[in-house]
Amino acid sequence: MAVTDNYKKHTHKNPIEKFLIGIFYAVLLQEITKLKPQKILDVGCGEGFTLKKLADARIGKTREGIEYSDEAIRLGKKLFPAITITKGSIYELPYKANSFDVVVCTEVLEHLDDPKKAFQELARVSSSYVVLTVPNEPFWMMAQLLRGKNIRRFGNDIEHINHWTVLGFRKFVGQVLRIRKTRIALFWTLVVAQKEH
Repeated sequence: MAVTDNYKKHTHKNPIEKFLIGIFYAVLLQEITKLKPQKILDVGCGEGFTLKKLADARIGKTREGIEYSDEAIRLGKKLFPAITITKGSIYELPYKANSFDVVVCTEVLEHLDDPKKAFQELARVSSSYVVLTVPNEPFWMMAQLLRGKNIRRFGNDIEHINHWTVLGFRKFVGQVLRIRKTRIALFWTLVVAQKEH
């Protein structure tokens, strides 16, 4: 079975890669736990690694994911058969408004042609919070260069078409939702945003 880049990232044997992913998840799970969610949706969930970590930590009563890639869904069902992953587009989520109290979207928006439209859709299906992460630029690209990756593109991942500094991402998020918290997890920016009621 073919594997995805996301699968490779999460199963990498390199101790530095494992350490960095560990810090990312420690911060992410800490912030989601504070929200005391009941129903969680992970949009762009890939194979379900985040959903599995949420389940293992007993965060949320129900957890499900949406993923566009058939390959990731197939691999996810094999790796984590107890996790619910549905095929769908971030631009047209198959849920009514306010269906989940926490919507999670990690490492997705930087890949999208229309991140604002996607973000508005995430906000639509959330009743309370949206938790987002994106690469923290320019530190992400600098880290890639130091690792000898993407040298010809000055460290830029070929699939990253949006690049945000911490302040730039806060400005982007603040156009749609109220920012409750911003955290830096080394090379990632995490924002917890809240719907106004």
